Amino acid sequence: MQDFPHHYKSTASARRDSNVELTSPGLDALESAGPAEFGGPGDRWSPETLLSAAIADCFILSFRAVARAAKLEWISIRCDVDAVLDRIEKVTQFTEFHQTVVLEVPPGSDEAKAMRLLEKAEHVCLITNSLKGIAHLDASVRVVD
Repeated sequence: MQDFPHHYKSTASARRDSNVELTSPGLDALESAGPAEFGGPGDRWSPETLLSAAIADCFILSFRAVARAAKLEWISIRCDVDAVLDRIEKVTQFTEFHQTVVLEVPPGSDEAKAMRLLEKAEHVCLITNSLKGIAHLDASVRVVD
């Protein structure tokens, strides 16, 4: 890992009647548009859905790191995020982030240890730690063959 601080660069650009193009050095471009809730087409990634996806992505990457350090064997993980946007004191802001996580582990796994690592992943996720909305974790561990 590199020393802190880290810098992440991206650019958003658009013409008057076009989608927004999001770019970052070395990455494929993404198209973004407003969500349907704000009158957008609802068929592109939006800032709101990108934020929700960033939370889910960061959770899984954080879990992967803590599971590796703890030598936990696992099969798959899924993180669904419901990001709640509300109006508080005349300011529109994300107020809550509900994460529903399902971790699949092989038979014979320590399910309590797996649950502790899921909770640790939530605690160390730098994206949710950077937001002022409240994060809620609803996690479960399933043993699968």
